[in-house]
Amino acid sequence: MPLTALLEKLYARRRFGIKPGVERVKELLAALGNPENQFRSIHVVGTNGKGSTSAFLASILKCAGYRTAQFSSPHLVRYSERFRVDGVECSEEKLVCNLETVLDAAPAEATFFEVTTALAFLLFSVENVDVAIIEAGMGGRSDATAAVVAEMTVITPIAFDHAEYLGRTLTEIAEEKAGIIEPFTKVISAEQCQTLFSLIENKSKSSNSPLTYMNRDFSARWNERGTLDYRGIYTSLAELVPGIPGRYQAGNAALALAAAELFFYTEKAVGADALTLGVTSAYWPGRMELIPGNPPLLLDGAHNPAGAAALAEALLYYPSRRILMVTGVCLDKDVDQIYSPLIPLVDRIYTVTPSVDRAMNAETLSLMLAGMGTASRTCGAVADAIETARRESEPGDMILICGSLFVVGEAKAWLENSGYSGIRG
Repeated sequence: MPLTALLEKLYARRRFGIKPGVERVKELLAALGNPENQFRSIHVVGTNGKGSTSAFLASILKCAGYRTAQFSSPHLVRYSERFRVDGVECSEEKLVCNLETVLDAAPAEATFFEVTTALAFLLFSVENVDVAIIEAGMGGRSDATAAVVAEMTVITPIAFDHAEYLGRTLTEIAEEKAGIIEPFTKVISAEQCQTLFSLIENKSKSSNSPLTYMNRDFSARWNERGTLDYRGIYTSLAELVPGIPGRYQAGNAALALAAAELFFYTEKAVGADALTLGVTSAYWPGRMELIPGNPPLLLDGAHNPAGAAALAEALLYYPSRRILMVTGVCLDKDVDQIYSPLIPLVDRIYTVTPSVDRAMNAETLSLMLAGMGTASRTCGAVADAIETARRESEPGDMILICGSLFVVGEAKAWLENSGYSGIRG
């Protein structure tokens, strides 16, 4: 069966929505012969930085000689982006064969993301990977990815997001995410507010899982030369140049380096070569991704208040005459909190309607921005907005494309002249 037909069958399962719990995906994995038991796994959970942290860690492990897989969501342009082995996304041929197997074995009401998660584990088993970096979809304890028993949990910064599923308070959200921690495993966490630190610390202790904490046990700092210095658990590195740009990547790179140190050894220093090369050669699309041109385009998938704040800080280090912002969001996003840190830094705004379910209409977004005292132009489609911004640009300007991963994905597809399939989940 062609890939397009298989994907139509898979996408049809989105009618089941999001169903927390691991029972259905465990049933599916059992029917497939439990492929998740054929390799080692590391969970990556949190709100912001999961993809970048996973990419740094996967790159480091690959450079250390491990055959390394990475599972992520959502994709930007193509569904196959979710499954990478040694940095290379899954081929169409392998996707067709294995997706058909998973769909045939799937329970009647298994969701889109549950089938996708099982497919990742089957693909990685077939590929004979040594270790898989598994990024949680949005939660932790009740996320489909929790069906695999990981030997390590990496926790990126936790903030408000997906409150309708994870909890109405930050504490409830953190409890759900930290709930994925397995007993007697290692935990590495980004710096959190004191309340969340205490929650993660207590969960780790109750699970007999030692906690390694950023800015207590390891840290990373930008130096005056614009390179990154890492103070690690067993080793320290200076003058690092992360392959994924952006000032906020210091924390993501540090998390990955600390996780790699603990993965490699427990009592002696790690050779610096794999750590350094892994950080330098890491790549993750759509995160502070600069597309050269006149004017250049800067793509960033910041889609919540914490991500927007990090983007705003990073923009201070991008010299440009003016910033022209092409942007759109989904209906469940907090427009005021996302755009407040960005508006003072941009000169013109072009609103778009992302090509995805539950997208906020471009006109609605423009009205909301007007209510914040900011004028914008409604352009509708992402391509129209980019072309309009290009026509109105002057030498030295930069076009920023942000607000949603789906806006970034649509922009990349248009720039590459390729098909686009924006799917939430």
